[in-house]
Amino acid sequence: MEIKWLKAFIVAAEYENFRKASEVLYVTQPAVTNYVKRLEAYLQVELFVREGKAVVISAAGMRFLPIAKSIVAEYERGLATFDSWKQGYEKQLTIAAAPQIASSILPVMLKDFMQQAPGIEVLIHVVNSYEVIEEIAKGQADIGLTRTFTPQASLTCAVAFEEPVVFVVPSEADEEQEAALLQKYRLITHNHPVYWDDLLLEVNRFYPAVKTLKVNQIEVTKRFIEQGLGVSYLPYSMIEKELQAGTLKIIAPDNIALPISQTYIVTKVVTPEVAVFTQFLQEIDAVNYD
Repeated sequence: MEIKWLKAFIVAAEYENFRKASEVLYVTQPAVTNYVKRLEAYLQVELFVREGKAVVISAAGMRFLPIAKSIVAEYERGLATFDSWKQGYEKQLTIAAAPQIASSILPVMLKDFMQQAPGIEVLIHVVNSYEVIEEIAKGQADIGLTRTFTPQASLTCAVAFEEPVVFVVPSEADEEQEAALLQKYRLITHNHPVYWDDLLLEVNRFYPAVKTLKVNQIEVTKRFIEQGLGVSYLPYSMIEKELQAGTLKIIAPDNIALPISQTYIVTKVVTPEVAVFTQFLQEIDAVNYD
């Protein structure tokens, strides 16, 4: 039994279409048909019911599908482990991180960590904030870094970093007063998964006539502010590069009590690699990566 037979069967079973499977696998349709037939001959069962040109997975195929997926997954894990060993790595650590974290504090942090722990191969999964928890819960990542956390009994969550939220305006803005800026520009909201509901109540208490613009991504928010489309309240680490480049600037608020943004580290199983990374986080301060 060959891995390419199993992969052809898995993809063909997903689409119940040999032509589509051939496109996904970048092989010819006759090759897919041949691989499936050879697998059926090896197993001595029919994995598909053929109705003219159409194929439907059989009862035997449904029973064998999870087995095939398990074999292929173990094969690929084994090759990945062996490849890591060839590169000199002794262990592996998979980190799931939300995009805003992956694009700000994570690169410099990882540079320091990999210098301190050269024997650990680090893999990064960049996923949406809500998917970070899912990755950890399913065992697809060892550590999750996120700015939002919904408690789950099987997971451990701790605050890794705290940092200030700041009032961010276009670099061209002449006004220095919060009230004048919120009158001139739209307030870009909902780009952070946690603090906006409470923050908007605070803003509306002092500035009830403020006009808002919802943007659900921090990177897009920054580009909008640079173009003079609005102002916003963002975690400091998110705009550090733009501050250095002079494309954004910070104004001290007059009335708004700014929240604190927290970055959480989420784990399920404390492996030796997880323990090393967690210890690394405990010894550093987020401000060092701003």
